[in-house]
Amino acid sequence: MQIDFNKNDGLVPVIIQNTSTLQVLMLGYMNKEAYEKTKSEGLVTFYSRSKKRLWTKGESSNNFLKVDALQIDCDKDTILIKATPSGPTCHTGSTSCFKEETSKGFIYELERTINQRIDEDDAESYTNQLYKRGINKVAQKVGEEAVEVVIEAKDDDDTLFKNEVADLIYHTLILLKAKNTSLNKIEEVLSNRNKL
Repeated sequence: MQIDFNKNDGLVPVIIQNTSTLQVLMLGYMNKEAYEKTKSEGLVTFYSRSKKRLWTKGESSNNFLKVDALQIDCDKDTILIKATPSGPTCHTGSTSCFKEETSKGFIYELERTINQRIDEDDAESYTNQLYKRGINKVAQKVGEEAVEVVIEAKDDDDTLFKNEVADLIYHTLILLKAKNTSLNKIEEVLSNRNKL
């Protein structure tokens, strides 16, 4: 699908969304040259209306936006880019230019961190140490955490209960990695069940 760069003096709005959390990070504008550079280099490049030049997000801060997916809307005049940020997106240091600081979607960030520690064989990481002990030990740990969730669910300490659920989810993410699958795949299963 071709983008219509003729509607707004050669510029189209670009919405940047975090690939993992789906949080909207920012809005910028691209001309055809910025779009081509973004596609070829895999880093989000805008046309800066104030500087009157191409501007790669992160060129001075190193907080780049790595392109994971690019979509064009039905009118061919707006771009949605799903990207992985390498730091805060907003110049103020905020995650999003819309000042939305939320833990929603953090579980995907956690999954990425877990996978990174395992893939990089981080010797200091508890996550990697448990993973290297094998599938039986990881599964056993998930079982232990599940029992602790049940025990805390029967008591009245909300804080302990939430902490045990968090431990269960964390260890389940390690188990997903050990089973060579992902949270996204589990979400697909749940979504397909919902269609039945």
